[in-house]
Amino acid sequence: MDSIKKQTLFATLGYASSVAILLSFLYWFLKNEGFSEFNYVVASFLVLFLAGGWGYIIASHLLAPKAEQDANLSQLSSEIVHELNIPLSTIKANVTLLSKKSTDEKSLKRLKRIEDSSLRLERLYKELLYSINKEIHPVQREIFSIKELIDERVESFKLFNRNSFMVDIANINLEADKIGFEKMIDNILMNAMKYSSKNSSIVLTFLDNILSIEDRGVGMDETELLKIYERYYQVDKSKDGKGIGLALVKSYCDEEMINIEIKSVKDRGTIISLNLSNIKI
Repeated sequence: MDSIKKQTLFATLGYASSVAILLSFLYWFLKNEGFSEFNYVVASFLVLFLAGGWGYIIASHLLAPKAEQDANLSQLSSEIVHELNIPLSTIKANVTLLSKKSTDEKSLKRLKRIEDSSLRLERLYKELLYSINKEIHPVQREIFSIKELIDERVESFKLFNRNSFMVDIANINLEADKIGFEKMIDNILMNAMKYSSKNSSIVLTFLDNILSIEDRGVGMDETELLKIYERYYQVDKSKDGKGIGLALVKSYCDEEMINIEIKSVKDRGTIISLNLSNIKI
């Protein structure tokens, strides 16, 4: 990082010096040739041409290492995904084969847990690839059904055998960064589960373009609500987590122009409302 800062500083000083020299030339030219509209236009065009060329050379020099680094990172991430996909595919294939041959109920349950774990691992490495690629390339927006996505994410959280879910979502299509949307929903649902008792339900509804996720958990007071989007802030530090979930949610909402509103009452629960009007088809 220090090396990049030094290169940027030297490039800035070099460019400023070159501009100063060109301005000196402009002054000298006009002083000797006399000031006229024609002389001013000719000298200005020459100065702009030389300044633009020098600026292009400096910018190319600074951006070339970054472009090479992005290309290497993209290649590395692709190789990692390929290498991880091989053992995951092997695990899934063998679990399927063993499930067909086994009739023991306990063995089938164990195999189901292995399969579920491999699916979660597969999702984790896909999200890792997504996060890396997002830093390099613009994320492509996709058209997807909010009902199908919510149902899929809820089913994955049911594997924790914790809270129950009540879902009332219409089959509406959205156009957005799909994986980012999934990660946003996952963060909200994880918080709802983490700060709720096991016997309470988490309610998801979609009405008038508003997706609402409601829990009956510990809730927050006004002071806590003011800090809720701060990175690393946690309402209850005894809970697992790094305190970045809602910061990531807010960042995604800002990118997709989704208005987010959080209402909460201490010891009564929290409602997170997402206005999806801007991404609804």
